[in-house]
Amino acid sequence: MRLVWKSLDKMRCFRKRSTIPFLVVLITFLLFINLYMEDGYVLEEDKRQLRETSMHPLNSERYVHTFKDLTNFSGTINVTYRYLAGTPLPRKKYLTIGLSSVKRKRGNYLMETIKSIFDQSSYEELKEIVVVVHLADFDLAWCESLVQEISRKFAHHIIAGRLLVIHAPEEYYPSLEGLKRNYNDPDDRVRFRSKQNVDYAFLLNFCTNLSHFYMMLEDDVRCSRNFLTALKKVITSREGSNWVTLEFSKLGYIGKLYHSQDLPRLAHFLLMFYQEMPCDWLLIHFRGLLAQKDVIRFKPSLFQHMGYYSSYKGAENKLKDDDFEEDSLDLPDNPPATLYTNINVFESYDASKAYSSVDEYFWGKAPSTGDFYVIVFHKSTKISKIKIITGTDDRQNDILRHGALEVGEKLVGTKKGRQCSSYVTLGEFKNGNIEVQDVDRKISFDIECVRIVVSASQKEWLIIRSISLWTTQPPNL
Repeated sequence: MRLVWKSLDKMRCFRKRSTIPFLVVLITFLLFINLYMEDGYVLEEDKRQLRETSMHPLNSERYVHTFKDLTNFSGTINVTYRYLAGTPLPRKKYLTIGLSSVKRKRGNYLMETIKSIFDQSSYEELKEIVVVVHLADFDLAWCESLVQEISRKFAHHIIAGRLLVIHAPEEYYPSLEGLKRNYNDPDDRVRFRSKQNVDYAFLLNFCTNLSHFYMMLEDDVRCSRNFLTALKKVITSREGSNWVTLEFSKLGYIGKLYHSQDLPRLAHFLLMFYQEMPCDWLLIHFRGLLAQKDVIRFKPSLFQHMGYYSSYKGAENKLKDDDFEEDSLDLPDNPPATLYTNINVFESYDASKAYSSVDEYFWGKAPSTGDFYVIVFHKSTKISKIKIITGTDDRQNDILRHGALEVGEKLVGTKKGRQCSSYVTLGEFKNGNIEVQDVDRKISFDIECVRIVVSASQKEWLIIRSISLWTTQPPNL
């Protein structure tokens, strides 16, 4: 009889062990299919990466338990959070700012980061943001001590619903032991970055329905003045274009902007591959899977790393973003528009790359007399200032040597699309650049087009480095 029970026990163990990898493979397959079907296609390189990742066995029963309901990857993850301070308001805000923080061996910058967010925002901007802090350390005494300090210093923001402090209990985390040592990282480093992926996933999951957009910051950051107004300008200028991630800092997981509707899938994605690689690498794959091939990063940077010691073992980390500017209010508005040029474009340096704050440019082959680059606004607008720069530091000869800047009205349909039928010249380019102030005082009509016209042929190619337009009506807050 004992032999029979032993045999049955072995069969149960075998069935349990064999079920786990099967479920993991099934979950991975469902994620792949969901991303493919919803977004039309998946980049070949990322498909290869997903196939490679799915071949690695995931060795935790708790991990499978965490994903038992993932038949719909657009839904939120079932986690019961502890509210340490504040509660969500029923009205959706414009922007959620998410921070995840753990106990550091040296230094703590969380209070300064929260203070910078609020101090650098106007009263009107504060109405449109909510800050969510995830205290992600398993040391509950540390969490309790820190939340008391936060509650004392930021009580009025908590009462106003602008600041929430949460904690995801440890029992919801997948196993952080026996993780794969990808890239030959030491065990403690693998554990740190794997837990960090889960910390961020639970933070994203919580923030899904709080606002229209979501900004990820680290807990050792200072902000530029009126950063929300600058963000709104950029978002407005990108209307009608598809994007997954907009970046406002070149460092780490700082200043990364998402549509809130994408947060559930991003949270699931980080959890699914939490032990594979660091979060900033996973984010590149996620962006690619949703068909944004290139980085879209804006200058100047709106956020600056200010910590001197890393949250990993207190190691020194003095990285600084040299594109950061304290005052971001002078960012151009660049209203939504369609761009045309008859200049022969070189490779992928197309017309759109000059009309944004992204560190890219338009590059065309030698232009001839009468060639043009035109901006046709989706809605007529009043413009206060126009600034155009041609050439770059390393290609100073590729400037517009002879050209004029014009503004137009009276749109008409043509074979090449809508164009203005009437133009007024604002000025001539000098040394490849032009800047015109008080345009709204010089031009009586609402502007529908802005046009650069080549006045004389040149042998050199043409780089339009940036086109910056400021409107008389700032975005509504």
